[in-house]
Amino acid sequence: MEEAIYRLEVEALDLGPDARAVGLELIERGTREPLTGPDAARIWAATLPALAGSEPWVLDFFAHLSRVRDFCRDRKIAFREPNAHTLVISAPAPEPLEALLARFANERFGVRAGGPGIAGDPEVEGQLAGQLSALGVDAYHAAYHTCLFCAVCDFESGFLTVLSDRLWASEVIRRARPALSGLGVEVTRPA
Repeated sequence: MEEAIYRLEVEALDLGPDARAVGLELIERGTREPLTGPDAARIWAATLPALAGSEPWVLDFFAHLSRVRDFCRDRKIAFREPNAHTLVISAPAPEPLEALLARFANERFGVRAGGPGIAGDPEVEGQLAGQLSALGVDAYHAAYHTCLFCAVCDFESGFLTVLSDRLWASEVIRRARPALSGLGVEVTRPA
């Protein structure tokens, strides 16, 4: 078995009495430094679809839309713009996903998986427009109850915050471990 050089620490977060959340922190093993760069993009690109499982999922971008739009057009990544402040990308294939996560690791963006609104929910997407970058997890607070999960990606800091009524920390670990095998990642609870 390959020795792990990175750690993905998974733990329940206390965001208040009416929110269920799980925090994922990707760090270099033996340090508390967030993992960034190509290895981080590869790990996060394996993690997101693993968390979604068989459910459809999307990436929600709310800032620097012209750069995201140009990047997607240049690489022929399909997207839709439900309003002037949101760009939605449906479950990209592994290579384009890794490229997106590497390119936009310094931006905060969201992920939604499962539920009736994934194909397009004007109400949710309208509420999220302009809120996510300012409020973080609060923008998904009303939406996550109808989805498998909603998540806020802060990969520059090594974090993924997952809001879900159905994914506990133990289930996140169960889904992530096989997806990350062979990538030098130990998936565990914090020490």
